[in-house]
Amino acid sequence: MNEKEKIKIFIADNSDETTSEIIEYFENSERFQVVDSCKDGKEALEKLNSTPVDVLVMDVVLAGTDGFVLMENLKNSLGSKAPKIIVTSSLSHEGFINKALTLGASYFMIKPYEMKNLESRIEDVLGLKSASPEKVLQKDYKTMRTKIVEEKISNVFITVGIPAHIKGYQFLREAIKMAIDTPDIINSITKKLYPSIAEKFETSASKVERAIRHAIEVAWNRGKIENINSLFGLKVYNQNEKPTNGEFIALVADKMLMEGLGS
Repeated sequence: MNEKEKIKIFIADNSDETTSEIIEYFENSERFQVVDSCKDGKEALEKLNSTPVDVLVMDVVLAGTDGFVLMENLKNSLGSKAPKIIVTSSLSHEGFINKALTLGASYFMIKPYEMKNLESRIEDVLGLKSASPEKVLQKDYKTMRTKIVEEKISNVFITVGIPAHIKGYQFLREAIKMAIDTPDIINSITKKLYPSIAEKFETSASKVERAIRHAIEVAWNRGKIENINSLFGLKVYNQNEKPTNGEFIALVADKMLMEGLGS
């Protein structure tokens, strides 16, 4: 494959390290060529308007004009001739992902990522694999959402003082994820929620219930009640009143749903 036939990649990233890593990875590739790079969104727009490329790999955070504005301007100036866009960022908030996809990004990759995964995503957006980009995107979005939800739940546990090494930590996290995906399951906590978790972790429903109760007790015994009340934005509990398993699961799940993390 000669230079003209190579897939042309443009990088817009504020990180010299990321840019260098991408350039180095594709340096000796027979299929891909990094044609240019920059840190500034405005500069990227000017270069992309004059130099056609196949794929733009860009971060949301750029000097000058940010990534979202760059995407809007590209859509206005190049229309259907705009390159496929893969957004990469360490900012994994649901709102960033939704906005990037709405503005026309084909993928949103959360940093750090492996270069071979980036190469695979480029192949996907250009239709170089058998799976259609739409199907892969749906799968990728589900993975991203799961990662975001798990990170947020972990942050809640850190705040309230639930240690990661106890068994109830995993059970409680799974229970909250289930309550986010299927809010009504909280009304069948004994008949559906505990048995489902027990089946996944190859244990009994009663052990799941006890482990979750123990995890909540550990948090309350650590005395981080103010953290808990601060987290939920109101005075929910005091040191002497501990929530039931169902109440705590519902409280955290409702918080996530209000932040737009429902399915």
